[in-house]
Amino acid sequence: MKSAYELAMERLEQESPSQGVTEEQKQELAEIDRVYDAKIAEREVFVKDSIAKAKDSVERKKLEQQLVQERQKINDERESKKNKIRG
Repeated sequence: MKSAYELAMERLEQESPSQGVTEEQKQELAEIDRVYDAKIAEREVFVKDSIAKAKDSVERKKLEQQLVQERQKINDERESKKNKIRG
């Protein structure tokens, strides 16, 4: 006898079958992660150096917020590219 969960998962699979990711797509997704992780690291090094040189707390906060925004922008680009690959 199947549990309610198993029955629900079967119905879900029938309504919209899951699409697997091919090995080639997995490699492309991993490459995108590597590239965008490097971009984030590069920006962090640059901005953190500027934060260390900042003369006052207002300037530091502005730079920290800039870093957060840049990270978000880079992550948005990453997800957009990954979604295109996933189809």
